[in-house]
Order: sequence, then structure tokens, then C-alpha cells
Amino acid sequence: MSIFTGAGVAIVTPMNDDFSVNYEKLGEMIDFQIENGTDSIIICGTTGEASTLTHEEHIECIRYCVEKTAKRVPVVAGTGSNCTETAIYLSKEAQKAGADALLVVSPYYNKATQKGLIAHYTAIADAVDLPIIMYNIPGRTGVNILPKTAVELAKNVENIVGIKEATGNLSQVAKLAALADGCIDIYSGNDDQVLPILSLGGKGVISVLSNIAPKQMHDMVQKYLDGDVKESTKLQLKAIPLIEALFCEVNPIPVKAAMNMMGMGVGTLRMPLGDMEPENQEKLKKVMMEYGLECK
Repeated sequence: MSIFTGAGVAIVTPMNDDFSVNYEKLGEMIDFQIENGTDSIIICGTTGEASTLTHEEHIECIRYCVEKTAKRVPVVAGTGSNCTETAIYLSKEAQKAGADALLVVSPYYNKATQKGLIAHYTAIADAVDLPIIMYNIPGRTGVNILPKTAVELAKNVENIVGIKEATGNLSQVAKLAALADGCIDIYSGNDDQVLPILSLGGKGVISVLSNIAPKQMHDMVQKYLDGDVKESTKLQLKAIPLIEALFCEVNPIPVKAAMNMMGMGVGTLRMPLGDMEPENQEKLKKVMMEYGLECK
């Protein structure tokens, strides 16, 4: 049973001027996403600046999201860490808070072996009852969850059910899909590769672009699943310039800038991330307007 099918948003964490979490604004964003067709809220991921949240803030964000979402769509809580015990702690707390599933990034910086990855994910899965989506993003973590490893985990650990693929390597995704033969749900972790991954049997996307264009991302996936591949392709190709602009600096710098341009008032970023370069901000604004988004 899939946790969700369609477009899930990797939602940002809005901040007040004093860098505290702006829960009122987070609530507005959750409503905006659900009203515009988003199929799942992914809270406290990379885009949500989870690495700069305290454990208390991290857990409170999950709890607030669960309460605000009120079962309208599934809530997937990011609970990964490069320390297995920390990941277990956050995962248990997310379960207590009522999350529907977990998104667990591979341990970063440590550069675990494939054997170490199996031990890490198995330990986390054994500690909770929630379904788990592994998150494979070697560009940030320095380690690649190989297809054989992902399939071994999915086949041997009951609640490891999915993987967010952000390697950018479609050949690897194809090999994963072939080896898995349906035993693991695959989600695109790259907004510019949604259709290719759907064509390999993917279930959808965990999207950054959905923060500013939730309906468009939902429609892109839904039209493909409904068999309207031509229209889905048009939506994917139309979004490419905007997706490129949203990743011209490290995520989530551009998407927060874009949301503020649209009047969403999500605040700034916590260090070590900082404001977007002015020239990149102008390029982003231009592309947003060409895409049809209103900027203040």
C-alpha cells in the first residue's frame, strides 16, 4: 500500500524575524497546499531546514503539521540523521506525534558502506511501526543507496516501503525499478525528472516546486497517471526553466526567496544559509513571471 500517489510538497519552515519558527504561517501554507491539490505534506526535510532545527523544534513542527493537516492528506515526517540513535529518537517522536510515515535520509558525512546502510535503516525501522521512505541524495550525503541495497531492505524489512530518488541518474532508477519488480515505491526527488521516473513505474514526486506551484505539480502527475501523457509532458517541460532557477543556489534559498516574492512571507533562512544573490533573485523573478506566477 503506497503512502501516497501524486505530488507531495517538501514544505519550507517559515521563520519569524527573530529566526523562531512561524507556526501561524506554517498553518497557512499547509492549507494553501491542500486547497491546491497537494497529495502529501513532507515536513522537516531538507527544504524545511531540518538540520538547523533543535530536536524540540523538529518534533513540534511535526506535531503542529499533523494537527493542522487533520488527516486531509498524509503527513510524512523527515527524521533522518547521520547518527542512528538520533534518527531512532526522532522517528519514535514523529510516531508519537501522529505522523503517517517517515522520510529518512541516508546518513550524511559518515559515508556508510552498503552494509552500514542496511544496518542503519533496519535499526530505525525496527524501532517504529510507521512506513519508511528512504531518501537517496548522494550530492548532499556523500553516499549512494545502491539499487541492490534498496531492494534488499524493502524485501527484508516490512515497513521500508519507498525511496525518494534524487541521484539524478535515471539509469540507476531504471535498474532499481527492474530489480524491485514492484516491491518498493519510487518517488522522484528531482522536479525536472518527474515524468521519466513515472514512466519507470514511479508513484510521484516529493517536490520543492510544489511550494509555489502546487496545483501544477499535482496536475503534472495526475494527468500522467490518468493516461494523458501528452499534457503531462507539456507541464513538465514548461516548468523546466523555473525548476532550474529554483536550484541556481542551494535549496531552499531560492524557493524561500520565490515565496517571499509571491507575498507568502515565509521569512529568512537560518545560518549557514543566507539571502539569495541579487542577480539570481532577479533571474528567478523573471522566470516566475514567465511561468505565470504573480510577484509582488
